[in-house]
Amino acid sequence: MSSGVHFPGWTRFRPRRATRQSCDETAENLDGSPCSRDVAKFARTSKGVAGTESLGDFRYGWTTRGVLRLAAALLLGGVLSACAATPPPPSPDPRFAVGEELVRDDFHAGLALWRTELAEGGTVEARDGVLEVDVPAGCSVWLAQPLDGPLLITYEATAVSAGGPNDRVSDLNCFWMADDARSPGDLFATARTGVFGDYDQLRCYYVGYGGNANTTSRFRRYIGERGNRPLRPEHDLTGPENLLVPNVPQRIQLVAAGGTIGFYHNGRRLFSYDDPAPYTRGWFAFRTVKSHLRIRDFRVYRLVPAASGGQ
Repeated sequence: MSSGVHFPGWTRFRPRRATRQSCDETAENLDGSPCSRDVAKFARTSKGVAGTESLGDFRYGWTTRGVLRLAAALLLGGVLSACAATPPPPSPDPRFAVGEELVRDDFHAGLALWRTELAEGGTVEARDGVLEVDVPAGCSVWLAQPLDGPLLITYEATAVSAGGPNDRVSDLNCFWMADDARSPGDLFATARTGVFGDYDQLRCYYVGYGGNANTTSRFRRYIGERGNRPLRPEHDLTGPENLLVPNVPQRIQLVAAGGTIGFYHNGRRLFSYDDPAPYTRGWFAFRTVKSHLRIRDFRVYRLVPAASGGQ
């Protein structure tokens, strides 16, 4: 129906049936309708407004809408591409470069990737981007899959001090490249209770960071023997620069690259060990005892020799 009214900048347009040739190969509007036959021609004839939906005799809209949707899709695609192209973190050890990402957990989807061992219960939950560990006794939270080196494990952790019953700021600990001498190759075939002594028979690397009520930080190479957790004097640290700071996020990085083993705190190497018989495959766990931790941004990356041109 014609109203006889002229809208400045709009023009009458007689729609034509879309054909295969009228589309730019497989391009479609995001709602599935055929693409424009010739956007440039529409723009010339309509003084910048092209259209196919009717308002009286006047037609407007879907081509413009399609163009806007296409622009939005391209913008979103660019953002996603930029995210995908975000480079990995720099390697804490200059002999290696960081390669592909192997594991990621941003802690929005529960504990599907993890298994917990609790001595006396407590709270272990992953939601809203945080792994919350609030426990009255021993606790290990294991990544369910084994890892093969060479690799870098990295995460952010905060020791909470807010007046809670477990907020004592202690024991931001970890195992990595772990296997159990009682069931080699199958860590979860052996039941463990979360009590610290249950882990003596692991073969792994361990750091007790801020242990003993935040008075010591220690590195150990477990050898799978009950009652034997070797500790070298150079791996037994004290002093405030080597201990936890309450309520402050701290970046932890673990290296296992052949015989090169390292533990880094906020980019500073706290422990290093050259292992003549390295553990090159095993499991990772967060470990604590009577503590309240918040952990974010867990990643595992492949490490490659720096000369090979990794990222």
